Amino acid sequence: MGPENFAEFISGLTVDYTPVVGDNFNHDDFVAIDLSENNPELMKLEMLSSEAFSLFLNNSLRKAGKKAAFGGYNEVRNLYKRSRLFNRNVDEFLNRNIHIGLDIWAAEGTEVLAVLEGKIHSFRDNANFGDYGPTIILEHEKNGRKFYTLYGHLSRNSLEGLKEGAKVRKSEKIAALGNSSENGDYAPHLHFQIMENLMGNIGDFPGVTSKLELEKYLCNCPDPNLLLKI
Repeated sequence: MGPENFAEFISGLTVDYTPVVGDNFNHDDFVAIDLSENNPELMKLEMLSSEAFSLFLNNSLRKAGKKAAFGGYNEVRNLYKRSRLFNRNVDEFLNRNIHIGLDIWAAEGTEVLAVLEGKIHSFRDNANFGDYGPTIILEHEKNGRKFYTLYGHLSRNSLEGLKEGAKVRKSEKIAALGNSSENGDYAPHLHFQIMENLMGNIGDFPGVTSKLELEKYLCNCPDPNLLLKI
């Protein structure tokens, strides 16, 4: 491990905008979106149905002249109340409702790109309601330091033909965004996350945490925008 902390290490790997969706997207094609508990109107749409939120999002992007919306790191969301995958406790301090990846909302079928060269560590269809759906984890090593990137809410055919250990190039298409019937019942989007330690997980890693474990996960999973620079 180098002298710098993991967040500083990740930030230093790229200088400019690094694409993770759409091989023809550029920095100006994105707009920030707030899905936190501070934006109850959007959260009502998302909790109502993935279709309602998709319609709202598509209309908003079209009016703004943008291709994708992004945001959500270290964001407290009420959305996860709809799934017992995240909320099984009476104590709110223990419930998982803090998002620790970056979401990028774009059209179904949008290409998903490897942000850096590496290899396929693992993949899985995490098919629970409210889960990632099809998921790919890549393993990277830079300057003698190993780390991982996770790509969730993919299409099911994105997992076809994959092999653990297969090498991937930077900006290579590795998947496509799935629809609500295959991505955990969400509007089409990519959940992108960086992890220094997988903590024994294979084809999966928590993308939402509780207040109790927040500090641990923020240290292990720094803001993905440090790398993407959207």
